[in-house]
Amino acid sequence: MKVSRYQKHSDITYALGATVAMEFLLKAPGTVRQIIFHPEFTSDAKEDILKLAEDKGIPVETDRKAFNILSQKENCFVIAVISKTQGKLEAGNHMVLVNPSNAGNLGTIMRSCAGFGVTDIAIIPPAVDHYDPKTVRASMGALARVNVEVFATFEEYRERFPENNCYPFMLDGSTLLQETVIEKPFSLIMGNEATGLPAGFRDVGNPIRIEHTDAIDSLNLPIAASIGLYEATKDHFASNTRK
Repeated sequence: MKVSRYQKHSDITYALGATVAMEFLLKAPGTVRQIIFHPEFTSDAKEDILKLAEDKGIPVETDRKAFNILSQKENCFVIAVISKTQGKLEAGNHMVLVNPSNAGNLGTIMRSCAGFGVTDIAIIPPAVDHYDPKTVRASMGALARVNVEVFATFEEYRERFPENNCYPFMLDGSTLLQETVIEKPFSLIMGNEATGLPAGFRDVGNPIRIEHTDAIDSLNLPIAASIGLYEATKDHFASNTRK
């Protein structure tokens, strides 16, 4: 397969790095079209990747040129060519991201969502491409574990899931996160990294805020998302611990 620089309109993307490629081979092997090794790749992980690819009938080749095109990082020795799929959210708990603009942040949030078991993510544009290789790499392959659907508007999302309890995270949220009982099914709603959520979200569900000192004006978006995910799911993990 001919490798070219990533294009948003293309039907493929690239998972850069052995760990990221392995996640797709393990969790979404049907999306992996090809594995490409760097000629200098000698890690023990190579045999594991080769075996998984062979078991799934996925072609493997060694090609230095592909790395010159897609990655200038010296520590990248594996590329997985991934087919894009059209995600569709299921009923249940959701992370809703309104106008996320940073690929690294989006990938990090995907990883947190996978870690806390909230695997359905709604994205409201304008937004960074969730299939951008930078996003895929930042997620450390978590994109293979989560389900992402892009909605034209927040209203379109709400029409699909009117039963969800909405919790917009806002600096002027009416209640503190630690004083809020998050009812399931929930929608944790996060805004843009720079501007947050539009003022209109004050009238959506139960706006909440994360309390912190005045030493900072706000939290980094992935940190805020992770705190919200922890608070929303902590009872589940506590009950599992007691078993």
